[in-house]
Amino acid sequence: MTVPTLQTARLTLREPRLADFEHWAAFFATPRSVHEGGPLTRTEAWRHWASDVAGWALRGYGPFGVDDRATGAYLGEVGIYRGDHFPEPELGWFVLPEAEGKGYAAEAAQAVKDWARREKGWSRLVSIIDPANHRSIATAERIGGHIDPTLPGVDPGDVVVRHDLGSSPAERPAQ
Repeated sequence: MTVPTLQTARLTLREPRLADFEHWAAFFATPRSVHEGGPLTRTEAWRHWASDVAGWALRGYGPFGVDDRATGAYLGEVGIYRGDHFPEPELGWFVLPEAEGKGYAAEAAQAVKDWARREKGWSRLVSIIDPANHRSIATAERIGGHIDPTLPGVDPGDVVVRHDLGSSPAERPAQ
């Protein structure tokens, strides 16, 4: 499976690289990762990250590494995840602390939503979010998602945000 490269105005979304894991492991070793299942030991982080990356080979989708187009700096990860215990494919993201608050997660997630609709023909994705992760819930809503209490999460109390993919921006009528 070839992982596509997606471009936005500010970002390049590309195949995960082994070097990405160092950023991922550092983030997940901190208390800041509590809403993402962390903190994790390096070994636990490796298992989790490698499992997510394997989604590309096993399911035809997975995480994208996110780079700043202007500098090439790694900013985080966004993609479609589906652990064996997930009720359906999940749109998820994380950005490094220094990249927070700049709209990168929303910009990258919108590009992945458009790709999933265009290339996979999907009409919906969900984001499964810890209820205390207010910033992530706000990001999901910023990109058009709606909290749907009828949809199952992974853990009790999860906030499930439904993303109706509709048409891609290129196919939407001018407003």
